[in-house]
Amino acid sequence: MARADTRRDTEFAEWFLARRGRLLRTAYLLVADPDLAEDLVQETAANLYLAWDRLDASGAVDAYARTTLVNQARKLWRRPWWKRERTVERLPEPIPADAMWPEHDQGADPASRPDVTEHDALWRMVGELPTRMRAVLVLRYYEDLSEAEIAAVLGVSQGTVKSQASKALAHLRAALPHHPELTRESG
Repeated sequence: MARADTRRDTEFAEWFLARRGRLLRTAYLLVADPDLAEDLVQETAANLYLAWDRLDASGAVDAYARTTLVNQARKLWRRPWWKRERTVERLPEPIPADAMWPEHDQGADPASRPDVTEHDALWRMVGELPTRMRAVLVLRYYEDLSEAEIAAVLGVSQGTVKSQASKALAHLRAALPHHPELTRESG
């Protein structure tokens, strides 16, 4: 029994270490708070560990992790304190673009990397979206999930996913003129 537990723990640890960065990025994009994002990832890891034997055998670990992470974020959004302003002694450092887009080669041409000012302004706009719209955009454009996969994660229909994505993009387009750092004049 001890060998099985050791093997199980090793498998879980390897899986978690390989996916922690992606889970953390997704959590941060959902809640826009590095500390809360870390808490969400830790809660997700705890849930995964408890269900590991069942999940590993079915091969559904990634989907379960994503669904658990989004559900943990949704629980936060329902809490009254989430809607209130929180005071802090100092503003958190923005997450660098390299951390948000790890697939960008560190040695790549800097012009090919996302502009940090644009990135920050865009995610402030996304952070103002209603929670379901924000979740749909994060899952679609950062997790690269299909509408069917997003519907499964959120527990809604594909039509709801399409509707929420459309409304979110329309909202962002309407807000774009109010963010000069994101508008570029045609030359």
